[in-house]
Amino acid sequence: MNTETMQPGVPVAATDFLPLEGTDYVEFYVGNAKQAAHYYISAFGFQPLAYAGPETGQRDRASYVVRQAKLTFVLTSALRPEGPIADHVFRHGDGVKHLALRVPNAADAWLQTTQRGAVSSMEPQRVEDEKGEVVLSGICTYGDTVHLFVERKAYNGVFLPGYRAWTNPHFAMPTTGLQYVDHCVGNVGWNGMDRWVKFYEEVMGFRNILSFDDKDISTEYSALMSKVMSNGNGFVKFPINEPAEGKKKSQVEEYLEFYGGEGVQHVALATNNIVETVTALRSRGVEFLKVPNTYYDDLLDRVGRIDEDLEPLKELGILVDRDDEGYLLQIFSKPVQDRPTVFFEIIQRKGAKSFGKGNFKALFEALEREQEQRGNL
Repeated sequence: MNTETMQPGVPVAATDFLPLEGTDYVEFYVGNAKQAAHYYISAFGFQPLAYAGPETGQRDRASYVVRQAKLTFVLTSALRPEGPIADHVFRHGDGVKHLALRVPNAADAWLQTTQRGAVSSMEPQRVEDEKGEVVLSGICTYGDTVHLFVERKAYNGVFLPGYRAWTNPHFAMPTTGLQYVDHCVGNVGWNGMDRWVKFYEEVMGFRNILSFDDKDISTEYSALMSKVMSNGNGFVKFPINEPAEGKKKSQVEEYLEFYGGEGVQHVALATNNIVETVTALRSRGVEFLKVPNTYYDDLLDRVGRIDEDLEPLKELGILVDRDDEGYLLQIFSKPVQDRPTVFFEIIQRKGAKSFGKGNFKALFEALEREQEQRGNL
């Protein structure tokens, strides 16, 4: 693999200075990438795709790439106790480091965002091998999270230069119907939400499409505030949460304490059949938050007619909410590591473009029951 630093090019679009084609991949820094990859394959139905490590010339890390439909996760571990990967895991535990966004011109994406105030994490670089070339660049966002810009139109390899194909013919698990990243939620500190809303507006050209205050997202004990940021074509959405005053510690405060700062709280994964997907995930050991059965007593009165039978939704704990454009079905996993930090949302949209405002109270009460069991409420 060859790496070459590039000079930014000419802006590609006057109307949208940062055109995004969607989420390219999500990279987690973890304590044991080999075991984490096995978990996402066996529990979530991802398929092995690519590997980079000492055998491919990487001396400081091992990375396993898994894919399902348009979802790509990279699990990366340090091979030595010193360095940025080991430091990240020491402070945060397993967590999201890179939210990689596909762009038509990574050099220009870096130029446009850094000119607007972003802190650079990687100047534009061309990486290449016999399969072609990829251009990468990056900027810093909340906490230690980084947005990588990935330009791969001239690459035909399995993932990125420096990776080799990875398969395990003796171990294969069926997929679970997960399709793509619907949105990624960031937790930021007290009074930090508006700062990062401004960042996404001014630096990346996003707009605030929804806002929730502590009246929308609260229970008897805790509250938070949230604003949903979306890029121009709607392919990339980043809700930003911050704590709000409550009688006890909110889920965001718990996250900030155990993660050691700001970071990605959860990744929402889309499916076309949430009942089948959640049934498969549960059968493989993925644990989900459960709301009381009374949630379903007046569900149809609240949301109107839905296509799904109510009993499977009740059995699985799937929540339903409606907006002016349709309805959505959603469920949230428990944290997928011992620290009460990163978790996943499974979501199916039937026209709805919102984020389940009608479910916030039931969801937060379920989260608080988990916090109380951990002694963190």
